[in-house]
Amino acid sequence: MEGASGDIEASEPASIGGRLLRIGAWVGAVAALVGVLNLLGVPVADWLRSLFKKVAEVPAWAVGAGVLLETLQTTLAALVWLAILRAAFPRAEVRFRLVLASYATAVALNDFLPANLGTWVMLVMLATLIAGATFAAVFSGLVVEKIPFSILNVALYLYLFLSVSGSFSIKLGFVADHSALLALIVGGGIVLLVLLARIFWRRLAKLRAQLAAGGAILRRPRTALVRLGLPALGSFLARLGIIAVFLGAYGIPVSFQTVASVSASNSVSNSVSVTPGGVGVTQAMNTAALANSTSTSTATAYSVAQQLIVSAWDVIFAIVLVSWVFGWSGGRELVQSSYGQAKVKSRDLKQQRRSRRRGEVPEP
Repeated sequence: MEGASGDIEASEPASIGGRLLRIGAWVGAVAALVGVLNLLGVPVADWLRSLFKKVAEVPAWAVGAGVLLETLQTTLAALVWLAILRAAFPRAEVRFRLVLASYATAVALNDFLPANLGTWVMLVMLATLIAGATFAAVFSGLVVEKIPFSILNVALYLYLFLSVSGSFSIKLGFVADHSALLALIVGGGIVLLVLLARIFWRRLAKLRAQLAAGGAILRRPRTALVRLGLPALGSFLARLGIIAVFLGAYGIPVSFQTVASVSASNSVSNSVSVTPGGVGVTQAMNTAALANSTSTSTATAYSVAQQLIVSAWDVIFAIVLVSWVFGWSGGRELVQSSYGQAKVKSRDLKQQRRSRRRGEVPEP
């Protein structure tokens, strides 16, 4: 899908007051929508009461620190995307506020939508907003964006496996008990990828060029280390900081091992869950990770409170940014159209995977 040369970006308001009025309009519209949904039987008000109850249970300093760290985590991760996109599309004027608003939208939507659909929405938004961008090129940027975070996560997993013998493998017993089978599956997956690459290498020359654009920053290792590695590290540490803050708020002992265990359990739950935001799976994994540190009830209360508060702030932050950057009508139309296209893209890829499993090779 070709980019729209930034046509959707809203015109600049005349003053700061104009932008504040936009945000006020968003807040008023959201309040009205909550009232209407409540009258129609959708329990939004119950969710809000649960949120306020959980916020009241957490000390004010923890809520403030958690919100600050979540904002920092999102902003630094958006900087990673900014570096990737500017290297991929050097002739386009890629503005940080556009990238930040798009990424914040993905974070907020992933808190409520299953299967990380918010990420697909972000990819469509970026492909629409950046002049000369294609969806394939932006999608390849997603692969590049995952590299530094994957390295950090793997380092965390290695720490848990090597420093505390057996503790984490007990929580993920399948990994410990079936390591040979998992190695065989991974090896088979690599072989399959190699075979597919050989089959489609010549047929998909144009697509390869688009995919290579997303990884342009990797051609300069030093630049990649600074512009990808450092913001990713900062975002990763902010994520660990959020966990430490809420653990402390619930009187759960805070140590690097405890924080690392919860962070790893969150990562696993997000990977295997198809529920919105990993609800339920996250609480179960957190409870297992904290089994030796606190009671089940306290671990569950901690996990629910952290997820509710952080998710609520993600939504507020995204609404403010989208309203600020794109305006009321422009932001709403952009997110709605991107959401529709994201569902189509996700459905098409699933269909292609099913076709490959049946042995049907799609025509290029």
